[in-house]
Amino acid sequence: MSELNLYRTELIAENGEKVRLVYDEGGDILDIFFGENEPATGVELTDHILLRLNQTTGRAISLTILHLSILAERTEYGPRSYPLNNLKELPEALRELVMRTMTTAPVAQFLKLSYFQASPKKRVPFTYVDPHHFVYVA
Repeated sequence: MSELNLYRTELIAENGEKVRLVYDEGGDILDIFFGENEPATGVELTDHILLRLNQTTGRAISLTILHLSILAERTEYGPRSYPLNNLKELPEALRELVMRTMTTAPVAQFLKLSYFQASPKKRVPFTYVDPHHFVYVA
């Protein structure tokens, strides 16, 4: 069995909320916890990014990023971006809550949201990991 290497740190989000970061080096997994833990719904944003949020309060509880070193890597063309294809499977109210959560602190400090304009009437949402706040954890 391999040794588990965890790195932990805390910071204060732009909205004043305490944020805990736990990085598992062996698994290349970053867990970001926002404030206190509470019951939450998990939403798989991509195959490698999971957002947990309280549907009643709209508060983000945590964010899990698998394969952090790959997802946060910059390319010659900018950050690696990933389509949020799983959102179209969600009920409309939950999809709107997820989009609102992704565009406000504290989640917006770690994930950025953009769109690809596929046609004049069709926008495809994308996300990318902004490593600015946790580069020293990994």
